[in-house]
Amino acid sequence: MELLLASGNAKKLAEVRALLEPLGVRVVAPAEVGGLPDVVEDRPDFAGNARKKACAAAERTGRWCLADDSGLEVDALRGAPGVRSARYAGEPSDDARNNAKLLEDLAGVPEADRGARFVCALALADPSGAVALEVAGTTRGRILEAPRGTRDFGYDPLFLFTEEGHPQTGRGFAELELDEKSAVSHRGRALRALLEDLPAVLQAQR
Repeated sequence: MELLLASGNAKKLAEVRALLEPLGVRVVAPAEVGGLPDVVEDRPDFAGNARKKACAAAERTGRWCLADDSGLEVDALRGAPGVRSARYAGEPSDDARNNAKLLEDLAGVPEADRGARFVCALALADPSGAVALEVAGTTRGRILEAPRGTRDFGYDPLFLFTEEGHPQTGRGFAELELDEKSAVSHRGRALRALLEDLPAVLQAQR
């Protein structure tokens, strides 16, 4: 099966390919189909934005399209940056500026109150542009007071994974190899949920 990923983010594409391609799903980048139009992400939640992007891409290309919207929700900031995670420090999106703003906004907040979670909403649209499947994944952690690790992607350098019972517990997301991170990440969990339900969705289309 081929899925067009409605995202031009190279690091996100690499994560999705690493999880899906070993399972026989070829992930196509927008550049391989001539690009996709920009979609204004104006929905109030991750699921709504993912749905909007998936449907727009499917309508444009006539392909099965997968879109995600993901971000960071910090307890002490009442869920911010939330759906504005990519643009937290303004336009254009810049990871370094977003991380700097997050640290500034949490200045003086004690370790015990720096809880946070990553959220990933996935929407799969069929070639007609109708939503065929929606799933989500989350992962809990804490915001560090300074960056850790070298595998920087978004807020990963500031996110300490704290869920108990995993080899990754107590390590920063930017300190993990891609396969280690995918095993516990919000996106990895959402993609595995997608794969559980995907066979039934495809069977219903026949």
